[in-house]
Amino acid sequence: ISAEVGDVQTFQLYFKQINLRAMASDEVSKAQTALPGGDTIFGKIIRKEIPAAILYEDDKCLAFKDVAPQAPVHFLVIPKDPIAMLSDSTAADAGILGHLLSTAARVAGEQELGEGYRVVINNGKHGAQSVYHLHLHVMGGRQLSWPPG
Repeated sequence: ISAEVGDVQTFQLYFKQINLRAMASDEVSKAQTALPGGDTIFGKIIRKEIPAAILYEDDKCLAFKDVAPQAPVHFLVIPKDPIAMLSDSTAADAGILGHLLSTAARVAGEQELGEGYRVVINNGKHGAQSVYHLHLHVMGGRQLSWPPG
């Protein structure tokens, strides 16, 4: 950035975008080596072995704030009974998949995302899935760009 940039907000936005790109790139790197199977960080959050900013919980799922938010509001919704990835789901999982989506909508409303939000499910290596426990990313609180990736 040249020294002629006098607008502090523009300067701050520029560095925030650089930081978000770096974090996104880091997630893609993690996804290249992540493997399905075994316990995950989400299992530990469900069992309350590690802390999380929980927004909603019932007997089927948990919603909590993302530790590396990509938008002003960014939370995850996960099933308590793990499914490694969306492509592993079957017709028998239709109930929990619907419940995850309706929970995402409910929590989005509680987070005052009335202007809109995005729901993302990363699936597999090329989908940048870095944790093999199905999770919905819900992001909003600003105008999101398109295409996303």
